[in-house]
Amino acid sequence: MENKQNHRDRAETNRPLSGAPSENGHSNASSSSARILLVDDNPDVARAMGIAFDVAGHRLDCATSPEEAYSRLARDRYDAILLDLNFTAGRTSGDEGFVCLARILADNPRAVVVVITAHSGVRIAVAAMKAGAHDFIMKPWRNADLITKVEAAIAAPATAQPLPLPAQPTGAGSGSARLIGDSAAMARVRELVRKLGPTNAGVMVSGPAGSGRTLVAQALHEASSRVEIGLTILDVRDASAWDMLGDAKGTLVLRHVDRLDDVGQARLLGRLPADIRPIAIVTDPHALGSRLKERAGTVEIALPPLSARGGDALLLARHFAQLAADRHQRAFAGFTPSAQALIAESPWNDEVRGLAHAVERAVLLNENGSIDAAALKPQLAAALSQSATSASSPLDLSLWDSERVMIEAALKHHHHNVTQAAEALGLSRGALYRRMAKYDL
Repeated sequence: MENKQNHRDRAETNRPLSGAPSENGHSNASSSSARILLVDDNPDVARAMGIAFDVAGHRLDCATSPEEAYSRLARDRYDAILLDLNFTAGRTSGDEGFVCLARILADNPRAVVVVITAHSGVRIAVAAMKAGAHDFIMKPWRNADLITKVEAAIAAPATAQPLPLPAQPTGAGSGSARLIGDSAAMARVRELVRKLGPTNAGVMVSGPAGSGRTLVAQALHEASSRVEIGLTILDVRDASAWDMLGDAKGTLVLRHVDRLDDVGQARLLGRLPADIRPIAIVTDPHALGSRLKERAGTVEIALPPLSARGGDALLLARHFAQLAADRHQRAFAGFTPSAQALIAESPWNDEVRGLAHAVERAVLLNENGSIDAAALKPQLAAALSQSATSASSPLDLSLWDSERVMIEAALKHHHHNVTQAAEALGLSRGALYRRMAKYDL
């Protein structure tokens, strides 16, 4: 039974990926039923546009912030995006919208974006079109003009090769290969994907397991001219998967190449088809020999660990929570302050993938929609309870930092009211005082 399961797991890892784009390079929604994303923090605008598009036979989803928009675009495919240019009260420069527009087009140069601006913002709207927007709508709008402009933008011929979705996307955050995160480290990764994607260069994607290396490989493929030919992901540790090498076309992602010895690397190099673009996924870039690195790692994209990505962990957690809520039809009302602190400060086994798993489990087991720290790391809550009742039971060192973060968050949330913080943590006042002394809080 175990061998059969392992075979199924290998088959899943080594499956070829292909897409089915429409002729104009957008998703396969028909012109009579398009899916549109509105990025606007005004509920009245969302309500009015929702009615207009519903009457016209289209579906409108709403994101109230750029962060939510990036998450939705990573989960779903849209025929068009309606983008407001200001999100902060009193701001009229459009700078926030331009940043969002640049990010959307960097992730997908074929995105159909129609910007929304006030009547006095024609100059800003024209600048947005020069920056890549297809058209603009002015407030207040006429519904007929709104629908006509959006439908025309969707129907316009694509200016570049299409970006199909994988038939069965891999990794956390299914959807097109969009890299969630606002940290400087991830901005550098996105910039390298933008530069290297359209080339035929072999790329080595390094970083800790679970950090999103396969997603970067998919993003490189989707930005290339080989996107229509296909993408194959192959785990070189699986001897049976090597039979797929001869049939590989387009982009070939080679996982765990650094696990091969010199003989294995030479054998792999000799069997790589001449007309494919190789992308090597490795943990140790120094383990690749010079000849294989020349073929499959001309340039390296080094993915940072989650701990080096600042506030990205919370952005990712919200994305994964909404993804899980949609998938399992569960409610998600946000993270409590203690959960937010735990997400931001705690180390996560298996990096981003481990965080995604913890969040999905919490969403599945959660009953009221709001996720607290104990739901994310139940073993930590159990250890807290155990250590509170037994001074001789040392806390697992891997949970040490997480315990401190939970206590700090509880104290801060309850304005350092020890009684309330202790109750929130499930501890007695004395046990909490002992923990505070332990961490010098």
